[in-house]
Amino acid sequence: MTAPDSSPGLLRQLKGAMDTVLVVDVFVVIAGALWFATAVVLHSQKVEAPLELFQRLWEPLFTPAIGLLMGAALLSGLLGWWQQRGQR
Repeated sequence: MTAPDSSPGLLRQLKGAMDTVLVVDVFVVIAGALWFATAVVLHSQKVEAPLELFQRLWEPLFTPAIGLLMGAALLSGLLGWWQQRGQR
């Protein structure tokens, strides 16, 4: 069995790690949006390389990053609702 004191510390470390991952994820999504906007402007100027690179990275990088962010938002809302429900 584990000591009773180790569980809250482990949960706190896990939450801290998850928070760090989500902060990095938010910045990846914001950077992707800025990159896309810049690539579209450059595409209108006939500079194709940034948009082509964005399109190649869309599926392996940006789609999971956006999905993780949406999933975290839904989970946060669900947990908040569950906590409020438990306080009644």
